Amino acid sequence: MHRRKFIAAGTTLAAAPLAAPSIARAQTSFNWKMTNAYGPGSPFYVEGPGSPTDFCKKVAAMSDGRLTIQHFAAGELIPALEGFDAVRSGAVEMNAANAYFWAGKLPAAQYFTTVPFGLNFQGMNAWLYHAGGMELWDELYAPLGMKALPMGNTGVQMTGWFRKPIETVADFDGLKMRIPGLAGKVYAQLGVDVKLLPGGEIFPALERGVIDAAEFVGPYQDRRLGLQNAAKYYYTTGWHEPSNTTELLIGKAAWDSLPDDLKAIVETAAMACNLESHAWSEANNAAALKDLVENEGVIADVLPEDVVAELKSVTDKVLEEGAAADPATRKVHDAFMAFKAEHQAWSRISEAPLFALPS
Repeated sequence: MHRRKFIAAGTTLAAAPLAAPSIARAQTSFNWKMTNAYGPGSPFYVEGPGSPTDFCKKVAAMSDGRLTIQHFAAGELIPALEGFDAVRSGAVEMNAANAYFWAGKLPAAQYFTTVPFGLNFQGMNAWLYHAGGMELWDELYAPLGMKALPMGNTGVQMTGWFRKPIETVADFDGLKMRIPGLAGKVYAQLGVDVKLLPGGEIFPALERGVIDAAEFVGPYQDRRLGLQNAAKYYYTTGWHEPSNTTELLIGKAAWDSLPDDLKAIVETAAMACNLESHAWSEANNAAALKDLVENEGVIADVLPEDVVAELKSVTDKVLEEGAAADPATRKVHDAFMAFKAEHQAWSRISEAPLFALPS
């Protein structure tokens, strides 16, 4: 009698779908699309270690194919700078770009790419990951049905390429220059005619004299575009972009549809690309700059101190005016600057003396 009851109970348990929720979850797959603001073949921004296509590969591998992302470079599905609207409308689930491209829609978004005289790579990541930056980014995008993650960083960038030398602040007056973000507003205050051009349009514009100067990234990326063949004066200080964060923009509805483990995979892959892309940039820029100077006739120099001082003064004014005009920008600006003050106080003690040592 007891044996029959045990067998019956065992049969009932065997037939019960105890693991059904877990099995169903494991079998769920997602097929997404990602667009990009940069053209086919672009290193860092499209292909190579830490790039958006590398991110897609990492996600597919870590999820065992449960989340696959088809990547489209600029022009392959939509034009270069239409990714924000494509994600917002739900036409695609993801877009890779820089948040400062959306300044006309969300002025505060610029702070999540770079701020002139702002934070370097270490400081930017510290702010985003551990000092409230990500929370502010989420708060800014949530009303539009989107969220964002950092997915890359170039590190400090070069001031840019100029067809004529820059010796005084007056040399900026009347220049036509490709320069995005907050730095463009600073230059505009000094008489620069600011142009926002996708990467693929910079060289022909500079070569034909449509623009007189251009900023892109740094030695490796700039050499690939051939900018050294259109201008020879190559300046540095990195004042305008002490770091530059790549934005992974995600539709909130798509994000909320993912189970927690796939969300964790996306976050982990994005963080890995953020680190790897910066390491790749640091590994390649030195040799590229040496080649530009020694073999391409490029004149690399530092902006004069009085020019940089004036740029800093105008930057402070531009940032304050922007913050005063928009409550969301004010909130992000104040948080960014408060953390910047703390971080730079530390870096003056920790890193500045180190870099002052004899090489």
